[in-house]
Amino acid sequence: MTWLTEYKRSLKMKEVEESIDLILYRPLAFLLVKLIYNTKITPDHLTFAAIIMGLIGAFFYAFGSQFTCNIGALFYILFIILDCSDGQLARLKKNGTSLGRLLDGISDYIVVTAIYIGIAIGYSQKEGEPSSMLFLLIFSGASIIIQEALVDFYRTRFIDIVMMRKNTFEEGIKEYRKEYIRLKKLKGKWIERNIILIYLVYSKVQRNITTKKKRVAFLDVSPGEFYKSNRIIIRFWVFMGPSAARTTLIFCSLFSRFDIYFWITIGGFNILAALIWIIQNQVDKSYLTRLK
Repeated sequence: MTWLTEYKRSLKMKEVEESIDLILYRPLAFLLVKLIYNTKITPDHLTFAAIIMGLIGAFFYAFGSQFTCNIGALFYILFIILDCSDGQLARLKKNGTSLGRLLDGISDYIVVTAIYIGIAIGYSQKEGEPSSMLFLLIFSGASIIIQEALVDFYRTRFIDIVMMRKNTFEEGIKEYRKEYIRLKKLKGKWIERNIILIYLVYSKVQRNITTKKKRVAFLDVSPGEFYKSNRIIIRFWVFMGPSAARTTLIFCSLFSRFDIYFWITIGGFNILAALIWIIQNQVDKSYLTRLK
């Protein structure tokens, strides 16, 4: 099997992969996967390593200088590469775990939260910086959470329907809710229990910002028809996926212009998300009309 074939096997559907990932992060992550493939390193190990790199990056951001922000950006890049590599290794080795998938899902939020705290600490140490920047930072963080929840939901739904999988969003909630109840009865499982709790809270946010009443109707839509109607709009969703925000932050870090990053995520990405969401609802309504 050639490296190119293996690389393609390590990816999700190309329609739901972000362009910046395919061009930069995933090729680098695949090289890492090839280096460790025959070792005992698991996807979970890579996820934990990614979180550590992200937290180190946040630590350097907290100093607030141009030099330390550049170092923070470097560690953030390492986080992104490792964050891509865990899923690629799991797909190639088929050895992913349910807890690992959860941890991988929330690792981005853990690291982004830490990075934002680091940036806030760095700003607080600078003289003459407007207090409004901290407000923009909070608003930007909230925007990123909502944007990524939308992208994650519609990307998962697209894969489920086109690949004729079970509704992994709904099935996952049921599975992890049962597991959370089971772990509550056990001692010494507080880490696993709280990871699942974070996921359930995150899933509730996704439910609240997506249209729940339309989920069942898609069972009557053929995968081919759904793919044809959504293959373009899903590209717009993934265009503003996690890597877009990450790369924007890294680029702005090189010039210590976090104000530009805040306005891009608050203004540009929110406007884009709202427009895509409106169009997506119109596409969804067209199915409901035909099914009545």
